[in-house]
Amino acid sequence: MNIAIVGTGYVGLVSGTCFAEMGVNVTCVDVNQAKIESLQKGEIPIYEPGLDEMVLRNQREGRLKFTTDLASILDDVEMVFSAVGTPPDEDGSADLQYVLAVARTFGQNIKKYTVLVTKSTVPVGTAKKVKAAIQEELDKRGVNVPFDVASNPEFLKEGSAITDFMKPDRVVVGVESEQAKELMTRLYRPMMLNNFRVIFTDIPSAEMIKYAANSMLATRISFMNDIANLCELVGADVNMVRKGIGSDTRIGSKFLYPGCGYGGSCFPKDVKALIKTAEKNGYKMGVLKAVEEVNEYQKTVLFNKLAKRFGGEANLKGKTIAMWGLAFKPETDDMREATALVLIDKLVKAGATVRVFDPVAMNECKRRVGDIVTYVNDMYEALLDADALLLVTEWKQFRMPSFGVMKKSMKNALIIDGRNIYDAKELAEAGFEYSAIGC
Repeated sequence: MNIAIVGTGYVGLVSGTCFAEMGVNVTCVDVNQAKIESLQKGEIPIYEPGLDEMVLRNQREGRLKFTTDLASILDDVEMVFSAVGTPPDEDGSADLQYVLAVARTFGQNIKKYTVLVTKSTVPVGTAKKVKAAIQEELDKRGVNVPFDVASNPEFLKEGSAITDFMKPDRVVVGVESEQAKELMTRLYRPMMLNNFRVIFTDIPSAEMIKYAANSMLATRISFMNDIANLCELVGADVNMVRKGIGSDTRIGSKFLYPGCGYGGSCFPKDVKALIKTAEKNGYKMGVLKAVEEVNEYQKTVLFNKLAKRFGGEANLKGKTIAMWGLAFKPETDDMREATALVLIDKLVKAGATVRVFDPVAMNECKRRVGDIVTYVNDMYEALLDADALLLVTEWKQFRMPSFGVMKKSMKNALIIDGRNIYDAKELAEAGFEYSAIGC
C-alpha cells in the first residue's frame, strides 16, 4: 500500500514512520524545504525516544521518503493523511487554514479515487469544509474524480508515541463509505492481527471523540489539583485521598496524580477548541471552563509556595532559585503551555536569579525565553548556592538524586516538589525542608 502524509511535525512524522515500519510505502510531505532536506539527511527535528533509529532504518529500506511536492505523488498513492498543524486562533478556536490548504491541493491534482484522511485534531464539522474545498477545486477543473474524506484522530502521548501507535488501545476511524472503510481496514489490519481494535464511526463522532477524550483527561487532572489544594487547607494528605478514590473501580487511578499543571500541545489547545465549538453552537461548557481556570492557577502554585516561604514575593529579589525540568512532561522537549514558562516569568519579574536544567529541553527553552535564565549542564550544577529547588518535570534522573550532594550544594535546603515524587520523611531525615502538592 502506498500512502502520503502531509505535515512532518510530531503527529505526521511519528505516524508516517510507524506506518513504514509496518511495511507501508510512505511519502511524508512538508512545505518547509529546509525541514525536508534535513529529514532526507536523517536529521530528526523533534525529540521522541526511538524515532531517529526508526526513521533511518525505513529510509534505508526504501519505505519512507520525504518531499515538498504533494501533487507529484498523488497518482501513486491510495490515501493522503493530513497531519498539518491546527494552532489555536486568537479566540481559542482551531485555525484550519493549513488543513484546508491540503484539501485544495488534493482537489487540484487527484486523477483517480483517493481518500483524504484528517489526522490532525480538528473541530466537529471540519470534514464538511474539507469535502467542500475539494469539490470546489474539482468543479474549477471541470472534472468528476471520485474521492472520500475520513477522520482518523491520533492518540499519541509524547514520550511514548511509537508504542502508542504500534500497540494502540483503540483506533478511531470516521468514514462515509464502504470503500473508504475497506481501505482503512486494510491499512490497520497488520498491527491488529490479534485484536482488531478499530472503532468505525461517522465522521462527526470521530472528530468529537479526540476532543472529548483529551478534555476528560484534563478534567481529571484539574479535579485532582483542586482536591490537592483543598487538602493542604484542611490538613488532609492528597496521596492518601488519591489512593482511596482511585481504588474505586468506577473511577480508577489514571490521571489522578496532583501536580503543578498540565501543558503540551494537546490538552490546553483541545480544551479551548471544544469550549469555542460549544460557544459557536450556543452552548457553554461550564465544566471545561472551570478545568481551564484551575489549571492556570495550578501553574502558579509552586511560585506561591516559594513566595510564602520567604515572607512575600518582594523577598524573592536577589534569591537564587534552581529549577529541575522545563518540558511539560518527561521524555519530550516540548514546552508548549509548560508550567516552567509561567514560573520563569514570575521568578524573573520578582527579581530572582533562575538556574535551570532539563535533559533535553534546554535549547527549546532558550529559543522561547532567551538568556533571562542561567542554563547549566548538570542537575547538581543548578543547585549551586540555590535558596530553593523547584521540581517541575518528573524526569527519571530526578527521582533518586544524591540528597547529600544536594544539601552541600544549596545555600538553603528547601525543595518544593511540583510532581510529588519525593518522600517527605526521607527528606526530613536528610535535613531538608520539603513542600509538595496537596500534602
